[in-house]
Amino acid sequence: MAMYSRVFSQKRVFFLLYFLFFICSFPPGAICETLSIQGDKVSLKTNPDHKSKTLWEYGNGFPVDVVKKQGDWLMVKDFENDSGWIHKSRLQKGQQVIVKANKDQEKTINIRSGPSTSDAIVGKAHYGVVFTALKRKEQWLQVRHESGITGWVNIGLVWGL
Repeated sequence: MAMYSRVFSQKRVFFLLYFLFFICSFPPGAICETLSIQGDKVSLKTNPDHKSKTLWEYGNGFPVDVVKKQGDWLMVKDFENDSGWIHKSRLQKGQQVIVKANKDQEKTINIRSGPSTSDAIVGKAHYGVVFTALKRKEQWLQVRHESGITGWVNIGLVWGL
């Protein structure tokens, strides 16, 4: 019985330490949530107020990670690690992803009819193209573009999940 108690105690201590490490690895107030832009020409601000300087403007559906909250403002980070503040009314829950592969290149990624490189190519997409994520199958993601094209992309080529 003593051996069981010691092993059980060691597992509890390990779990507790792991949990504390995980919690402490995020800054206070940090949030891990991906939202998407609601509307066109939504401003990313330097500070959490309407009068501050605009850093970027985002289009509808663009995915961002929420870093922290301050009142009605959310500090967000995009797939290129640009960060700033957006009013919460301009963000919505969504399953949008963006192509992160081939930055500064003319190359495209393939959109396939199924979740395999042997499936037919039904479309192509450049860096920065936004899709709605429909479902995941292993390392593949079924996506739909606003143009109506639906297909599968390798999950390593997109950001926003």
